[in-house]
Amino acid sequence: MKTRSGRILLSALACAAVSLAGWRADAESNRVTFPDNLDRLVHYTTVTRGNVTEHILTSREAIDAVKSGQPVPNGTHFVLVDYRDGAVFRYFVMEKGEGWGTDYDERRRTGDWQFQWFNPDQTINMNENTARCQSCHQGREDSQYLYTFNDISVFE
Repeated sequence: MKTRSGRILLSALACAAVSLAGWRADAESNRVTFPDNLDRLVHYTTVTRGNVTEHILTSREAIDAVKSGQPVPNGTHFVLVDYRDGAVFRYFVMEKGEGWGTDYDERRRTGDWQFQWFNPDQTINMNENTARCQSCHQGREDSQYLYTFNDISVFE
């Protein structure tokens, strides 16, 4: 491709590749913290997928808010404890904070929720992609971005 049009085509392809690479969503830090009160959170549902068992926990205040039709309060943590072969494999934490949604472009927002993965020792796992979490939870806007909204609604 030594012609001018060939060089232009190659340049265009190179620019496209760089642009697409810019859209790649890598792990990133955010405002989510590991809850210091994990032992006080309420285990309200369990999801089993093959050899993965997920225990999902949150505060009694969050459960009461959902059950009464109110927004989940700021400062709330939802924790998914991912067990594999009977041991904690990782934690997935959703945390809500006042104005946290504005940390992201409008196309990525999930209200004021942010997401983070943690290792079994509760340190941040930067190998996980939180943008993927946001994109999935965006489809749950009608249930406060929670996949387990209905489980909370019927929890005693």
